[in-house]
Amino acid sequence: MFVDELTIKVIAGKGGDGCTSFRREKCEPMGGPNGGNGGKGASIIFRVDKGLKTLIDLRYMKIIKANKGENGKGSNRNGADAEDIIIKVPEGTTVMDADTNLVIADLVGENSEVVVAHGGRGGRGNVAFKTHTDTAPKFSELGEPGEVRILKIELKMIADVGLVGLPSVGKSTILSMISNAKPKIAGYHFTTLSPNLGVVRLKDSRSFVIADLPGLIEGAHAGVGLGHKFLRHAMRTKILAHVIDIGAEEGRNPVDDYATIRTEIDKYNEKLANKKEIIIANKMDLEASETNLEEFKKAYPSKDIVLFSAFDESYYDKLMVFLANVLDNVKEDPLYDNEELESHVIYKFKNERPFTITKVDDVWVLEGRELEKLFMMTRFNEDEAVLRFARKLKGMGVEEELERLGAQRGDTVQICDYMFEFKE
Repeated sequence: MFVDELTIKVIAGKGGDGCTSFRREKCEPMGGPNGGNGGKGASIIFRVDKGLKTLIDLRYMKIIKANKGENGKGSNRNGADAEDIIIKVPEGTTVMDADTNLVIADLVGENSEVVVAHGGRGGRGNVAFKTHTDTAPKFSELGEPGEVRILKIELKMIADVGLVGLPSVGKSTILSMISNAKPKIAGYHFTTLSPNLGVVRLKDSRSFVIADLPGLIEGAHAGVGLGHKFLRHAMRTKILAHVIDIGAEEGRNPVDDYATIRTEIDKYNEKLANKKEIIIANKMDLEASETNLEEFKKAYPSKDIVLFSAFDESYYDKLMVFLANVLDNVKEDPLYDNEELESHVIYKFKNERPFTITKVDDVWVLEGRELEKLFMMTRFNEDEAVLRFARKLKGMGVEEELERLGAQRGDTVQICDYMFEFKE
């Protein structure tokens, strides 16, 4: 089964908790703190495996959850880090954040990898908080929560040439004749249900990868037929080879056929529409081919056209050389613009606070990544940890902002799913 698109949830491992511990030895009355740090939680990593051709292995992984780090222990023993989870994916896999639609990574190249969810750092043990003014801290941190993300994963297959066109124009036949691929070929529409890849090798030692994409029909860009599912695979190709039934075997007009598919490509994606395009005039052995070819050239005089017929081997080498020559002179453009990449999106909080406060009914709701992380890592059953949490909030300007917005002592404040009373 060919699977090229899915959505999954990934939950990285929580960091191990820090330890609150003190030395208690017979001759060491002033032993001091010795609680170790927690270990790092496991991250989730996607890594390319060129042996894979589909995302089917991920289809049954609705949720991928990593292990937490080991808790710290007394006697300054740090917890062990959890082992990262490696998920193998096919080359050409694009990973996007489903909430922002930004591209986390476009995985191309053997063993290329990306961390899709980072494990939380381990909480610090009480020995880490020892200072010259506080020589015996009686608190430690909880482990940092691991990243939780909803990922949209798409496979855009790697190919130099993409064969596009209406159903039954001969794309699969061309692929089987000039490459090592063995696609299913039959005399009915939509024989090809998934993309097929083949490697073309020329006598001059040049080679390239060619893909036969399922037949498109009118309305494909909007989800009509099968082809719309596979237009994304044409995005990674260097050139589009538009196959035309120049012999009009099924009674259609080749000029209209080309216009139909060209319209679908233009509506689907601007980058795809701007790719280098050639026309393969197929079925030149049919009686009407010469007349139709002249009409096509009149309608589209600027198009690069190469002829082909499965029944005449003299066309085979000419097509392969033509495609190879075009590829030699085509510049490969990046698949994604910087604005689409998560790594290039920079959030600047200039003159802004790293949190937001909104009033919902009678409750002041505090939100913000750093604030929520501080909350999740605080042990509220340790008095010194609670005092530290309060100091941190005041240092971030939370108390000042609440007062500016009109909050009164005794009002209810919410962080995550927990309620607090706003007081001195």
